[in-house]
Amino acid sequence: MLSWELWAALLACGAVAGFMAGLLGVGGGLIIVPVLGGVLAAAGLGGEHAQHLAVGTSLAVMVFTSASSVRAHHKKGAVDWRVVRGMAPAMVLGTLAGSLLAGWIPGRALAWFFVIYAYAVAAQMLIGKQPKAGREMPGRVGQGAAGSVIGMISSWVGIGGGSMSVPFMAWCNVPVHTAIGTSAALGWPIAISGAAGYLISGWHAAGLPWGSAGFVYLPAMLALMLMTVLLAPLGARAAHRLPVPRLKKAFAVLMAVMACEMLWRLL
Repeated sequence: MLSWELWAALLACGAVAGFMAGLLGVGGGLIIVPVLGGVLAAAGLGGEHAQHLAVGTSLAVMVFTSASSVRAHHKKGAVDWRVVRGMAPAMVLGTLAGSLLAGWIPGRALAWFFVIYAYAVAAQMLIGKQPKAGREMPGRVGQGAAGSVIGMISSWVGIGGGSMSVPFMAWCNVPVHTAIGTSAALGWPIAISGAAGYLISGWHAAGLPWGSAGFVYLPAMLALMLMTVLLAPLGARAAHRLPVPRLKKAFAVLMAVMACEMLWRLL
């Protein structure tokens, strides 16, 4: 069982993750996965499957928090549903395949993959460069290929894919606000298929803590979901008043620090 200190850490993690996701459009899973992994390790829960539980639980949390984000972006007319229809089916298949395959990947390998990905995203945010628009959005085949790759990588990191899908759409001449809104819409099918895949792949795994449904740790999911749902709207409203570029760099530093902490645990 988790101590009160660890429960407090989870609630604080959910608050920060929800606020930053609302403020910047990315960051929920990139905060939740390392913190939840550390909490499980500190409590002696999960054993070799602690990273699987952290990633699967992060995706399950996003099922609930991304739904409200999609509605908000849709009301502002910032979702290109043609792109969603073009990318989502292959994205779902890629996410589901990746999450089912994750059951066969050692937890340390998943943790290494997360650390490398977090460093890459942090570096990109610190540099602040986006790919220049160099082409038009590809057809169904091209969108499907991109969606399947984004979905599979997202399933191994526990994120909604915004750090990949937004630059991809910007490269394809999609306006940045539309890219962010469309990415939010794509994050929901990623979350659903990823959470389902981790639930299935971990259903018969040995050594999981009480309260687990496959590789989804339900007590932590509920605590994180409560805070992210409450704080995400506040972050979205604050985006119009706070210096977002500076906060994005601060968030990148925070990500790098958490990646370093995970790297220290791995070594």
